[in-house]
Amino acid sequence: MRPPHARTWGRLGCTPVVRVRGRGGGRVSMAGLSCYKPGQRSRMFYSFHVHRGRKGEKKGLTWQDYRDLLIRAHIQLGGPIVLVWDNLRAHLMPPMQEFIEANKGWLTVFQLPSYAPDLNPQEGIWSLVKRTIGNLAAANLDQLARAVRRSLKQIQYRPHLIDGCLATTGLIMDG
Repeated sequence: MRPPHARTWGRLGCTPVVRVRGRGGGRVSMAGLSCYKPGQRSRMFYSFHVHRGRKGEKKGLTWQDYRDLLIRAHIQLGGPIVLVWDNLRAHLMPPMQEFIEANKGWLTVFQLPSYAPDLNPQEGIWSLVKRTIGNLAAANLDQLARAVRRSLKQIQYRPHLIDGCLATTGLIMDG
């Protein structure tokens, strides 16, 4: 719940101050797929998890969540998927590798180098989300989760933003 740093306009001589609670009240975890196909509009699929800090509750997205996201994208896109992703621990877990191996008919995976956020178009999406909630002083975790979900939904319906995130990576698609 620590607020992201952002700039805003204030009256001359009056620095705007936003008071927030000092304690962490939870976490919002997101996963997303930016989907590109020549001649068609770009699409984005995402998964969302809110961790409230309760005992026994999972803290973030697991390999099962990533698997379910891939299956959902495959069903909605109706075709094979070429997946380019980073080296997140959940992506490299043995059960996830078994899932990839079992679905080689429609799923091809390429790993990005160890630290290459500049090659990952999804990092641009996360940057857009963080920018939209930059000046939000959320009173609680639910308000933050609603704002993040609203921002993701808005990006989902603006394919030119998704295309822009691919363009900033310098990667190209051959039709």
